[in-house]
This record gives sequence, C-alpha cells and structure tokens, in this order.
Amino acid sequence: MTVGEIAGLIAAVAFVALVGLLAVPVLRLGRVLEEATRSVKELTEHTLPILDEAATTVAATNGQFEKVDTITTAAADVSQNVSALTALVSATIGGPLIKLAAFTYGVRTTFAKRAGAQGGAGRSGRGRHRTRRAGAPAPAEEP
Repeated sequence: MTVGEIAGLIAAVAFVALVGLLAVPVLRLGRVLEEATRSVKELTEHTLPILDEAATTVAATNGQFEKVDTITTAAADVSQNVSALTALVSATIGGPLIKLAAFTYGVRTTFAKRAGAQGGAGRSGRGRHRTRRAGAPAPAEEP
C-alpha cells in the first residue's frame, strides 16, 4: 500500500464519518418539518370554522346596522316633523296670543288711568307712602 492509497483510505473514512455526523441533524430537521406540517394542518382545520363563523357574524352585524340606519332615519324624520309642527303652532297660536296680551295690557292701563283720575290715587296707588330721605325736599303734590 502506498502513501497515496493510505491517504485516500483516510479521506474515505473521514468522509463516511462526516456523512454519519451530518445524517443526525438532517434526520432531526426532517422530524421538525413533519411536526411543522402537522401543526399547519391542525391550524388550518381549526381556523377555517372560525373564519366561517366570523363571516356569519359580520353578515349579521351588517343586517343590524341596516336596521339601526332605518331607525335613525325614522328618528330624523320624526324630529323634522316635530320641528315643523312646533313652528306651525308657534305661528298659528303665538301671533294671536301676543295680540291678546297687548290688548289686555292696553285695557288694564286704560282702566288704571281712569281709576286714578276718578279716585286721585294716581297710577295704581304708587308713590303715596314713600318715605323721604333726611334733608331731601318734599315731593310736589299731584294735581
């Protein structure tokens, strides 16, 4: 056996040892990939029903939003109708009430002046019992 054959034999043995050492991590990596594949499959099996339920929930929520939108539109219509009715009642009743109040004020004022002219009490009797400040001149008598 020559030196070259011995060197080739050593190289072959080293190569076999290297392949043997590398085979262990490759086998472990294969197991890890199998577990990852199994986990992804289980995750997919559990995720699809959840996605289906979420889609159903979103569809039901959209239906509820449509109902709320209908209710909100109806409430806005009612609010506009109440506003219009309030304006109508105010225009219909408010003007005559103001006129009635002005008329009654005029009647009261007229009666008060006539009563004051006949009885000498002045306008509703005010000013008769006022007290004077010390040193202030006496008020003039009303005719």
